Amino acid sequence: MVLRLISFLLLLVVANSCLLSGSESGREVSIPDRPSRDLDQIREDGKLRALIAYSATSYFLYKGQTMGYEYELLRRLANHLDLELEIRVARDLDQMLEILQKGQVDIVAHGLAVTQERKKEVAFADYLYLTKQVLVQRKPANWRSLTRDQILDHLVQDPVQLIGDTVSVRKNSSYLRRLENLSREIGGSIIIDTLEGNLSTDEIIKQVVDKKIKYTVADRNLARINASNYPILDISVPVSFSQRIAWALPKGANKLLEATNDWIASEKRQTDFYVIYNKYFKNSRSFNRRIKSEFYSLNKDQISAYDTLIKKEARELGWDWRLLASLVYQESRFNPEATSWTGAQGLMQLMPATAAELGVEDRTDPVQSINGGTKYLSRLVEEFAMVPDSIQRIKFALASYNCGYNHVKDAQKLAAVKGLNEYCWDGNVDSMILALSYPKNYYHEVVEHGYVRGVEPYRYVNQIFDRYQHYTALLD
Repeated sequence: MVLRLISFLLLLVVANSCLLSGSESGREVSIPDRPSRDLDQIREDGKLRALIAYSATSYFLYKGQTMGYEYELLRRLANHLDLELEIRVARDLDQMLEILQKGQVDIVAHGLAVTQERKKEVAFADYLYLTKQVLVQRKPANWRSLTRDQILDHLVQDPVQLIGDTVSVRKNSSYLRRLENLSREIGGSIIIDTLEGNLSTDEIIKQVVDKKIKYTVADRNLARINASNYPILDISVPVSFSQRIAWALPKGANKLLEATNDWIASEKRQTDFYVIYNKYFKNSRSFNRRIKSEFYSLNKDQISAYDTLIKKEARELGWDWRLLASLVYQESRFNPEATSWTGAQGLMQLMPATAAELGVEDRTDPVQSINGGTKYLSRLVEEFAMVPDSIQRIKFALASYNCGYNHVKDAQKLAAVKGLNEYCWDGNVDSMILALSYPKNYYHEVVEHGYVRGVEPYRYVNQIFDRYQHYTALLD
């Protein structure tokens, strides 16, 4: 099979090289410590390495689409700096700042409260928003039949009532520090139950809902969006003053800090900045619909309604099913009725002549479409059997699926003429597919099939592999 180890090779996609490396299915790999980089070194590399959390608001998949507050802002920051975004998922939230200090990432894009203790370890960008920490507790089981006063009688209404009681929070979190300070402020001990760092705030809140723990503390915006789905939660009791929530950078990365702050100041003048915040923290209807969906990555390892079909055909093709799923999303957004202006139709967007050749009678039938599309992909992979690297071979096949085999062969010929590696897509033939948009190139004597709008196959390959990187990071 062509790619039994593709997920091992592709977590960190190297877009401009034929040598790829990464980690298996998003699991942590041992990365040696290195000096923290400033903006000059980052620009030389061309990549902004960001650490992010897998959570209901930061970074997740929904119906095959990569989403999240931090994720959307990170993309905007990388575009602003003209850098490729390389995302690493934190498996233990308690280790995020340690990973940053070791130079393994350039920025921690997580909702961190700015505290004096943390400022000794890292630098903080300007704050993204303000919030307060609130107590998360359960209302009585029969709360719907009670009056408001009766409900309040069952609840903690003032932090002083927590003296001698137990509150569960993640260790090394700002919530833990707040509870420690709160104990001193109210003159009595709050028993603090520390939870493991691999639990997100959303998961801990769900433990309150499920009666696994009695109380926890959360930022009000996170608590509010969760309470919209679990109305049995009460989040009315604040336990802190307003706090600044910001991203962390290494101390000494002054140019990166300045550039990030300039970007934040610019973003805060744009409507989109607030639209993105509201999308994830105030749109409770969207949040509720998402977390009840089976195609939400925090619920199940499902991408679409067609995962079973995709997995079956991916095995025949020898691909990681998540790569094939990324292609299907690219083609049709998993809509079997999708029809393009060119006449392509179905999940795999087969043209009428191609479908007929492959024996596909109904292009809108998911089984026929995916089966026919993967047969065609298999043929294309075989056409590039002379390409030694299996990943590059797939990229040639994907480009051919998008713009046609003959145009990709022309790009290979042009690459050979210009002294590039005709058997390597990244940084070689991909640049020639772009070049075929210009007369001096598509009229070249080695080019047989003329003009192609090269930006389309170029983006097509990159977007499929970029999405596949997210799929491998978020789905086992």
